[in-house]
Amino acid sequence: MESKTPRIVVLYATAQGSTRDVAEFIAACLAERSADVELSDVEHAPDLSRFGAVVLGSAVHDMAFLPAAAAYIRAHRDELARRDVWIFSVGLGPSLHGPIGRRIGRIVPKKIATLCELVHPWEYRAFAGHYERAGISLKARGLYRLIGGGRYGDMRDWAAIRTWSASIAQGLGLRQAQSTTVNS
Repeated sequence: MESKTPRIVVLYATAQGSTRDVAEFIAACLAERSADVELSDVEHAPDLSRFGAVVLGSAVHDMAFLPAAAAYIRAHRDELARRDVWIFSVGLGPSLHGPIGRRIGRIVPKKIATLCELVHPWEYRAFAGHYERAGISLKARGLYRLIGGGRYGDMRDWAAIRTWSASIAQGLGLRQAQSTTVNS
């Protein structure tokens, strides 16, 4: 009796590499559980007919996915809607603190919600990214502080990303990881 290994593609659109790093981490977490995982940026995405599940992520700029990710979802919405899909974003919102920041961080931007409605993912999850102070204007730094930005640098929560990856694995019926080779 031959067991069927789930085929998963992890796609991403990144501006400065943070989303790619998260996508690589998710792909490694799923591969640890014996899934057949392929990783690709959306601009070089493989044919979806080879995969039963898709994990798709994008950086968020101006409360929207990057144009390449948004265009990919629109162009492949029918194929995506017929598969198990999980969508994630990497941006500033989830790292905000204080009363204003926490409220802003929980809001799914309308442009992202509209894209999710096209493909009906099992789940959409927003993760904090990497935000450097260098090159940011004084006005933008002031606004960042006002809305609850507390620090700069790498704000990715690898434990939360690992937990979300495990929930994807569980949703696909993957076995438990044999090792913990994926480090944060």
